[in-house]
Amino acid sequence: MYEIVSHAIDAAAVTAAVADSGAGATVTFIGSTRDHNDGRRVTQLEYEAYPAMAIAEMRKIGETAQQRWPITGIAIVHRIGVVPIGDASVVIAVSAGHRGAAFDACHFAIDRLKEVVPIWKKEHFEGGEIWIGSQTGQRFDSAS
Repeated sequence: MYEIVSHAIDAAAVTAAVADSGAGATVTFIGSTRDHNDGRRVTQLEYEAYPAMAIAEMRKIGETAQQRWPITGIAIVHRIGVVPIGDASVVIAVSAGHRGAAFDACHFAIDRLKEVVPIWKKEHFEGGEIWIGSQTGQRFDSAS
């Protein structure tokens, strides 16, 4: 399961997508919108993506994880559009025979997603907003 969605992510469904009778461990990472960043009160996040390329890159991340660790399944779902405080913007689930591989592959997947997947984040905060380029770490201020 590799998806870009414009609605709330069902973390249980993402986790269920990697269920396997040979898995002794399932790790689920949920990245959610927090109410503060860099000393500012955040009101919401907004994501944009190049969906076809984003899904292709997520698939590559999954394939790489499967080559590096003995995992039984991996799923990555990222939300686009406005993501309110407390809602999930990304859910990654990994199953494996043992917890070490599941944790390592999940950690790799979120780090790599932030590096290469064409998804951009606009942080709305009290007094302004800022675009954050996911692959470059660049910040584009447009505070009002």
